[in-house]
Amino acid sequence: MKTKVIPAVGLDAGSKYTRCVVGAVENGRLRFLGGGVTESRGWTNGTVADQGDVSESMLLALREAELNAQLPISHVVLGMGGYTVRGGNTRGHVDLGRPREIEQRDVNRVMKRALSAQLPDDRMVLQMCQQDFIVDDHPGHRDPRHMLANELEVNVHLIMASIQEHNCIVDAAHQAHVKVEETVYEALAACHAVVKEPERREGVAVIDIGAHSTDLVVYYGDALQLAWSLRVGGDHFTRDVVHGLHIGFEDAEIVKEEYGSALSDPTPENSMVEAPAHEDRPPREVPRKMLNKILESRAVDLFGLVYRELERVGMQGALVGGVVLTGGGAELADICEVADHVLGCQACKGLPRGIRDWPQGLYGPGWATVAGLAMYSARLKYHGELERQSAGLLGRMLR
Repeated sequence: MKTKVIPAVGLDAGSKYTRCVVGAVENGRLRFLGGGVTESRGWTNGTVADQGDVSESMLLALREAELNAQLPISHVVLGMGGYTVRGGNTRGHVDLGRPREIEQRDVNRVMKRALSAQLPDDRMVLQMCQQDFIVDDHPGHRDPRHMLANELEVNVHLIMASIQEHNCIVDAAHQAHVKVEETVYEALAACHAVVKEPERREGVAVIDIGAHSTDLVVYYGDALQLAWSLRVGGDHFTRDVVHGLHIGFEDAEIVKEEYGSALSDPTPENSMVEAPAHEDRPPREVPRKMLNKILESRAVDLFGLVYRELERVGMQGALVGGVVLTGGGAELADICEVADHVLGCQACKGLPRGIRDWPQGLYGPGWATVAGLAMYSARLKYHGELERQSAGLLGRMLR
């Protein structure tokens, strides 16, 4: 008898590329079946400008993934990022009335209280991440059930997004003929794909450098401490090259990717790069060191902003696990060395892990987010299948 394939699909609608990954859930693990990628259209400065174009980009990536996986796609876990996403801490509290054993319903109540925190206008909760429980003023509990207490509190980190932007990207996915199982903060998905749970306990930050923004998540002791987005991304590096070398944007992108580095010191003084013709300027040679000084300056600025966010939540100097760079912007040569210097901890590029048969050609930081989204979809499908099997078993027992 042929085994039924349980598909798990992640869809990352970035402002530069739209990527899709299809996997199969097998015995609690995810196996790669196929992927698709296309250049994105319909975005301006990291927000949806033309929903129809965004939907068309999704459809092209989905069709390619369907063709490669030989499997129809009907449901996806969709990524959301950009500077409209913000995180913040809040707390829920319930009075149990008398000393008694904490039950699951009490945990549900206190989580609901935390979720009902006052949100700014045009804000919705994208994810609620538990930090710890406080039992009768004693913090640090991961699971308070079966403990005796008078009061129960919980600290959570809420990841909030713009309702308008969220609805735009979800509607675009619906126009591409797929249903959205869940929307997930992209840096959280990238972290899921490149950092394992034991590594998070030591303190680790994932910096997802997209085209128009950089998304950041920080973990310490199993708990999410910070989720934030910065208005600096890979396109800012490119625009700096445009202004510094007086060339067109597309040419600047090519020069950055082929010859650029985030470190200028190692560059030989006599190394030259050809700057293509632009407007009334003919092609000319410019020092490669000049190019790299431009890129280095922007990299130092970006990680300086990250450091200020870490400082704001008291996590500077606490990242024993270091920082992991993902996203297309992490492809820039020597960018890890700059992150290491500015942030004062070890930095590396994040590569997708934990998916069987992952192809070598997709083994790069730009594919980390969509890999994490597919893994998130697999977790939803796996737990859903376990619940259906349990319900089926219970139904047979009650007959």
